[in-house]
Amino acid sequence: MNGKVWLSAYPQGVPAQADVHRYRSLTAMMKAGCERYADHAAFTNLGASLSYAELDRQSRCFAAYLQKGLKLDKGELLAIMLPNILQYPVVFFGALRAGLVVVNVNPLYTPRELKQQLADSGARTIVVLENFAHKLAGLIGLTPLTYVITTGLGDPLPAPRRLLVNFAVKHIKRMVPPWAIDGAVGLREALDEGEHCPFDEPDLGPEDLALLQYTGGTTGMPKAAMLTHGNMVANVMQVVAWTGPALREGVETVVTPLPLYHIFSLTANLLTFLCIGGRGLLVTDPRDIPGLIALLKKERVTAMTGVNTLFNALLEAPGFAGVDFGSLKVVVGGGDSIQESVARRWKRVTGTAIIEGYGLTEASPVVCANRFDVPEYTGMLGLPLPSTEVSIRDDRGNEVPIGQVGEICVKGPQVMKGYWNRPEETAKALRPDGWLYTGDEGHMCADGFIKFHDRTTDIIVVSGFKVFPSEVEDVARMHPGVKEAAATSVGDERSGQAVRLVIVKRDPELTREQVMAHCRENLAGYKVPKVVEFRDKLPKGPIGKVVRRELH
Repeated sequence: MNGKVWLSAYPQGVPAQADVHRYRSLTAMMKAGCERYADHAAFTNLGASLSYAELDRQSRCFAAYLQKGLKLDKGELLAIMLPNILQYPVVFFGALRAGLVVVNVNPLYTPRELKQQLADSGARTIVVLENFAHKLAGLIGLTPLTYVITTGLGDPLPAPRRLLVNFAVKHIKRMVPPWAIDGAVGLREALDEGEHCPFDEPDLGPEDLALLQYTGGTTGMPKAAMLTHGNMVANVMQVVAWTGPALREGVETVVTPLPLYHIFSLTANLLTFLCIGGRGLLVTDPRDIPGLIALLKKERVTAMTGVNTLFNALLEAPGFAGVDFGSLKVVVGGGDSIQESVARRWKRVTGTAIIEGYGLTEASPVVCANRFDVPEYTGMLGLPLPSTEVSIRDDRGNEVPIGQVGEICVKGPQVMKGYWNRPEETAKALRPDGWLYTGDEGHMCADGFIKFHDRTTDIIVVSGFKVFPSEVEDVARMHPGVKEAAATSVGDERSGQAVRLVIVKRDPELTREQVMAHCRENLAGYKVPKVVEFRDKLPKGPIGKVVRRELH
């Protein structure tokens, strides 16, 4: 080892080791926060707030319903297909309190993608916003899915506003496509039933699974990282230790535009700020930039997380410069690299620098972060968090000298248990000595700061979300007019990267519009190619494999 040279660059007050064993489980951490900050607002959405005391009560009711109403056993899987609404933390913590394992699902998934994830995970139960319930209707019987629990956008609101919002969403805005699922139960009904059920607190420890969090890992198609309660608690405590000098307990308000089903937002926003008694402003539709700006003008926001795409969209939007940023202390960027031009403009407009971090789902996710006292954009991934080791290694697994480029490898209590039902993939990424090989290239500076260089895989990152070329190619080849397909990235001012699809036609009459329409039917929006090109042939290697790097 080059030694933990990064420790000498730590801010004053940040310890070398975090208290990663402070709580035995996420539920223990949640209950401690709810008890300490009972009268404080925990989350706000659509003009309504959920207190810590109510979060404790409602999550307990949901846990009791899962145990006694559905008779789910400890260790079973529950999928959550919700945007950022008040129901998410209730369902998330209720599932964990019942001893279940949470499987986060992107509500934007097409039925094909949803079927793939449900079949792979084996989840028998799902909680879904009724706006997306129609996607499930054809999957009953094709997946292990047995129980469906639905909720409406207005459900947490007091009457009569609840009825008005749900009516408007369904019948005026027509945001709920028709659906019919036999035996589906409403979340409000489940909570009412659970309130009258006994609840048996399961014995949960650090080694129990908390999440199956889907990711591309270091290679290949989406697979689930097995994240334990110990992994997640450790990463929260590491982040709390790192942000300690910048954030105070019981007073912070964090705006959460990034979806909670994404591990970055889940850990950095929901769990970290719950641990310190903060209030989370849940943004249901982050694409509604005027609505987000109105929220920033209305609330006294002290912290925010985002991706480059979001920061750039806000800067370009009318009215953003008129927001009062006097209370804003911490802005964290992740998911993908922050562009220097965006970071510098953000600082000029808001007076607060974007602090970049680095992580990956397999590490729960945070590995590195920049100091919160940096005055400007650094272009660095930052320093390894407390209780985290980073090593830069060559292709033989040997550590390289300071300043030399190699693969970024990580070791710490936040590193996953492995990939769900994929021992070979686990062995590739996670070594017996505990080191996680990230598939990212970088170098370590003399002061311990990590500089990112490039990805060793072909994964495309669109607004912080990973897109796997092989999946896009598989979908393209499903079209009868496509003979061959190869996907790669193309630069995009808004999303950092976008998908570029190169096709060899089978049908000479095939058009770009037909390809795009086919992709939209089978892929979430961020995976749909922005650029479609036609060629006579694709570049291939000696064994006939397409060489994607030669497509540029």
